[in-house]
Amino acid sequence: MESRKNYFDSFNGSRYKLDDFLYDLPPELIAQHPLEERDACRLLVLNRMDGEIQHQTFTDIMNYLEPGDCLVLNNTKVFPARLYGTKDRTGAQVEVFLLRNLEGNLWEVMVKPARKVRIGNKIMFGENLCCDVVDNTLSGGRIVEFSSNGDIYQILEKIGHMPLPPYIKRHPDRKDQEYYQTVFAQKPGAVAAPTAGLHFTEPLLNKISKKGLEIVTVTLHIGLGTFRPVKVEDISRHRMDSEYYEVDLEVSRIINETRKKGNSVVAVGTTAVRVLESLADPHGFIRPAKGWTDKFIYPPYDFKIVDKMLTNFHLPGSTLLMMVSAFGSLDLVKRAYQQAISQQYRFFSYGDAMLIL
Repeated sequence: MESRKNYFDSFNGSRYKLDDFLYDLPPELIAQHPLEERDACRLLVLNRMDGEIQHQTFTDIMNYLEPGDCLVLNNTKVFPARLYGTKDRTGAQVEVFLLRNLEGNLWEVMVKPARKVRIGNKIMFGENLCCDVVDNTLSGGRIVEFSSNGDIYQILEKIGHMPLPPYIKRHPDRKDQEYYQTVFAQKPGAVAAPTAGLHFTEPLLNKISKKGLEIVTVTLHIGLGTFRPVKVEDISRHRMDSEYYEVDLEVSRIINETRKKGNSVVAVGTTAVRVLESLADPHGFIRPAKGWTDKFIYPPYDFKIVDKMLTNFHLPGSTLLMMVSAFGSLDLVKRAYQQAISQQYRFFSYGDAMLIL
C-alpha cells in the first residue's frame, strides 16, 4: 500500500472519498499554545485562479482586501462547557460536557462515565447549579434539565472549564480564557472557537474598516461535531450535527448590497461560510433568519455567496478540510498543505492561517 507521505504527489483529483482528505502531519506542528500577539501568525495565501501560493504574515491580509468588500465574522462566544459534579445519592464523580441548549433549561450533554449516568439521576455542581437526567440521545449522550440560582452562563463562567480541543495535550490555563476567544465574541453558545477569527485584533479590525470595508457579524454556535471525524468512505453519507445560527436583517442587507456592487464577500472561518451558504438563494443572495443548520459542504460544490475565505489548517479527514477543499479545489489545497508542512507552519486551532482568494 502506498504511504500517505507521498499522497500529495500521487493524487490525481478524480475521486472524492475519505482517503482523499487524509495526510500525514508531524505531531510537532500541532500548535499547543497561542502566540502572544494574535496577528503575528503566518498567513499562506492561495490564489484559486492561477494556483499561486504566497507566504506572508497575518497583518498582510490588508493587501488582499479591497474597499467595498464585506468581512463576515462569527461572533459566537465560547463558554466554559465542561463541568465536574457528583451524583446526589451516591456522591460518585461525573463529568458533564454541555453540547447545546435545546430550549429553556434543556441541554444536550455528554457524560463520563456514561454507563453510570442514567435517566432519573440528579447531578450536583455546588450550591447554585444542578441537573436532572431526563433522556438519552441517539449519539450516546444525555438530555438534562438544569436548575440554577441565577443565570446559567454566569454560573458557568465561575465553575466551568474551558473546552480546549482534544489535540491540545494540556490542561486549560488562564491564558486560554482570553486567547481561545475572538476579540469580537458576543453571544455565548459555542463549545469551540471560530479559530480563523482568533488572529484579529481590535487595531487590525479598525485598519480594515478605515480601508473602506464593511465588517459584519453572524452567529453560529459551534458544537462538538467540529471534532467528530468522518468515518464513512463515501463522504456524502456523513451527517453533520446541527448548529444554531442567526443572521439579522441589516447584515443580510449589507451582504446583498456588496454582491450587487460586484465586491467580494470575505468569510472569516468555515463557520461563517456555513451560515452564509445555508441561507443562499439560487440568485446568490441571503435572507435574515435564525435556526439550525446541518449543511455539509464538500467537493464539488457551487459557492453562491462567499468569494474569499480565511481559515486555519484543519485535521486530516475533517469536514472542515472538505469544505476548504471544495472552495479552493482539492488539488490546490493539497499542494498548499504540502508547502505549509514543509515550511513548518503551525496547525489547527492555535495555528497559522490560510487565505483563499
